[in-house]
Amino acid sequence: MIPIKSEKDLRMLERSGHILSSVMRKVQKIVRPGITTLDIDRLSEELILKEDAVPAFKGYNGFPATACVSVNEEIVHGIPAPRKILDGDIVSIDLGVNYQGYFSDMALTLPVGQVGESKKKLIEVTRKALDIGIKQACAGNYLSDISHSIQSFVEGCGFSVVRQFVGHGIGIALHEEPEVPNFGEARLGPLLKKGMVLAIEPMVNMGSWECLIEGNGWTAVTKDGLASAHFEHTVAVTEKGPLILTG
Repeated sequence: MIPIKSEKDLRMLERSGHILSSVMRKVQKIVRPGITTLDIDRLSEELILKEDAVPAFKGYNGFPATACVSVNEEIVHGIPAPRKILDGDIVSIDLGVNYQGYFSDMALTLPVGQVGESKKKLIEVTRKALDIGIKQACAGNYLSDISHSIQSFVEGCGFSVVRQFVGHGIGIALHEEPEVPNFGEARLGPLLKKGMVLAIEPMVNMGSWECLIEGNGWTAVTKDGLASAHFEHTVAVTEKGPLILTG
């Protein structure tokens, strides 16, 4: 069953999403050559706690940090460390907030310093893929309309979508039904209804869609070692169309 959120739920989720987007805007300003992924994590936690919210990821299934910080070939679930970010890297930051029992989830990928044209294109295509997917999050559409629109756009640009990790429902828990793949045929799966809330998150690889999990049991990396990008918003299905709660 896909949970349907009440008007009160949506108001609280909008507040959670507002906190998260505000935190993300502040965090991304510190990303530059020489800072560490741990610096990003520490600031993220500090800012979330200042808002009387709780980091949604820390402790979730044993994850040790507030932020997932993934660099270059890392797709998702990068664990913050004293690793320095270098000129030419791309850095994906994935954050979640629990505000009074209401969860929001958001991710973006940033270029650091002088980044090559292929990496710039990867970031831009992934950002646009998220926008395209969100436009399909309308009452009366099928869930897979989101998936198909993302895959069609990404592959048309010469990149690939990750298969092993997908988006998800969100709200009263960090992960709810349904799964939201970034690939598949259109007009399949459940119909979208007012009150559904989805975390839509294309993960796009420069090369093959295949990935491996590193020895820490968390971090997913591209099998071919090429770069990956990740964007995500928490989105509500409403009578007036998709509402980005983390906008």
